Amino acid sequence: MARFGFLSTYPPTRCGLATFTEALAASIVRPSDEAFIVRVTDEASPAEPRGNRGFPVSTMLNGDSRSIAAAARMLNTADIAVIQHEYGIYGGTDGDEVLAILDALQVPIIVVLHIVLTEPSANQKRVLEQVIRRSTVAVVMTEAARGYLRDHYLVDTSAVSVIPHGFRPIPQSRASRPEDHPTVLTWGLIGPGKGIEWGIRAFAELRDLDPRPRYRVLGQTHPKVFANDGDVYRDRLLATIESLGLGDSVTIDDRYLTAEDIARSVLAANLVLLPYDSRVQVTSGVLQEAVGAGKPVVATAFPHAIELLAGGAGIVVPHEDPMAIARALRAILTEADLATRMAQAAHRITRESSWTEVGAQFRSLALQARSSVAV
Repeated sequence: MARFGFLSTYPPTRCGLATFTEALAASIVRPSDEAFIVRVTDEASPAEPRGNRGFPVSTMLNGDSRSIAAAARMLNTADIAVIQHEYGIYGGTDGDEVLAILDALQVPIIVVLHIVLTEPSANQKRVLEQVIRRSTVAVVMTEAARGYLRDHYLVDTSAVSVIPHGFRPIPQSRASRPEDHPTVLTWGLIGPGKGIEWGIRAFAELRDLDPRPRYRVLGQTHPKVFANDGDVYRDRLLATIESLGLGDSVTIDDRYLTAEDIARSVLAANLVLLPYDSRVQVTSGVLQEAVGAGKPVVATAFPHAIELLAGGAGIVVPHEDPMAIARALRAILTEADLATRMAQAAHRITRESSWTEVGAQFRSLALQARSSVAV
């Protein structure tokens, strides 16, 4: 039996870390355990939500010293604190308020690093180094991320573990009826940097295919992007679709979709496109979910894609290159054997990264950390 405390964004917040933490908590915690969530937020909630499996959820309000102190006290009631780290979710400069929480903790700490920059500012470098030094163990999700820590930060990487991003296997019974036209899918919260404009431009090069493929983009504008800029990026994408005359083959669905809705759409798609602009993205939950669903993937050359697709589950293309994207899409859409081989490779490389397996690895690491501190 163990008592776990989780610190992160958390539903109803809509972001990748919130979804990740919800899945991670559910996969780590056993029926004999206890667990609670401390939800990081920029705004006070009128009522505390209840987490997955009924985990109690409290709120830590960024910028509020009393709230931060209360969060630390709560986490100190756990046997192990599991903390998600990304600069943008905590208050202060480069999220440095997280250091006050870590300083106040007297229990073993597992910190999960979602961003490892290769060219951090001096303060970003300081914050991440201090986060790792104050933790019992740090976890990254790719070998590339651990390499970045070794090459660009003054930290002991022997205390850094690599555990892949988890995915939920999708039962085939959830599949929608296959589309009449081949379908390429991109999903997730959108905003500048997602590179969707390059995918749209690539589709202008596929007009000759028969049947003509469709490109579906599923996702709302990221809440923080919307708060700062509204739907400027989405409007720009819609203008590009119109200017290229692609209204009959490219759609952007801005509804909030449940996990069930997304699962059906993924299974009904022929392949997944991730045309991200980032050259340093070391973790992508959408990439892991796509490969976990056995779908061929076309992705730009960000580190997680290079690492995960090296086994043959997709094609990596240069950034900001719609012609290269179009060639890769054309190959998968027109070569049945290629798509089949990619699907087979996807199933092979994700055998050990379902949330069940990932949760077991995190749980083992947490119990080891608890034992080492107790000794």
